[in-house]
Amino acid sequence: MEFCAHIPQIGWNAAQPFTIGMLERYVTTARALGFTAISANDHIVYKGSWLDGPTMLSAALPFADGLSLATTIGLPVVRGPAAYAKTMAMLDNLTGGRVIAGVSAGSSHDDYVLAGVPYDERWKRLDESIGVLRALWQPGAPAFRGTFYSTEGMSLDPAPARAGGPPVWIGSWGSERGMRRVATLGDGWLASAYNSTPERFAHGLATLVEMGRDPSTFSNALATGWMHVGDDSEAVLTMMAAGLDRPINELREQLPIGPPSKVADLVARYREAGLQRMFVWPLGHDPVEQLQRFADAVL
Repeated sequence: MEFCAHIPQIGWNAAQPFTIGMLERYVTTARALGFTAISANDHIVYKGSWLDGPTMLSAALPFADGLSLATTIGLPVVRGPAAYAKTMAMLDNLTGGRVIAGVSAGSSHDDYVLAGVPYDERWKRLDESIGVLRALWQPGAPAFRGTFYSTEGMSLDPAPARAGGPPVWIGSWGSERGMRRVATLGDGWLASAYNSTPERFAHGLATLVEMGRDPSTFSNALATGWMHVGDDSEAVLTMMAAGLDRPINELREQLPIGPPSKVADLVARYREAGLQRMFVWPLGHDPVEQLQRFADAVL
């Protein structure tokens, strides 16, 4: 099982402004500890201060040699599928083909209000957006024509470095319709840590097998894995429960937050369930220290 580091995007305040030096320290530490990828989530607005995901991935490029770069998830419907395709193609070129395009519709109504896109159309638009991405990333491919989008007469230059474009991993919390979308349109599945357990994840993998996907060739990963290793975990869980409006006992069970033995047990259960990659998102005053603690005390 591989471990990947999510760039901290939320929780910065005026007393601790974000700097490029902080990003460099975070990414270089992740590389040194053996993490295989860095990732960023995507919102226009969220609860409190929010750092823009594609901008963070671009800024991390000088420090990310050898690491994959992923959106977990990106919002092609909010950003516009053509604009998202252009951004990911450019990142793929700059990394020499190390980009993973994790996409979904997202759950923030405010993002859609600001983008001027009807929220109740988000899933239909997402399905079409994936068609737009694939058409624009493959020079000479047939144009995509849908209800909302068309690539007729359009091409994207330069094309991504990877032939056919970055792999598209689709985020789903595990509903039958969502897993059908993953199996039909995706190159991989992004599960959500705060909406899953190892048992639910195993059930999702079994569902994909029933839908014709081979787990030995079809990628899977666990995203939004908010993580904090230490005996002060209750304060972190209380903060998360308030921010996500979720029962604290539910988050205590699902997230890698707690003393090392508890976190290690959860990681091991996911490994046994068939998880290939875990994206951890460290919480706390020093995310770099949390990455180090995760590597030393958990792995």
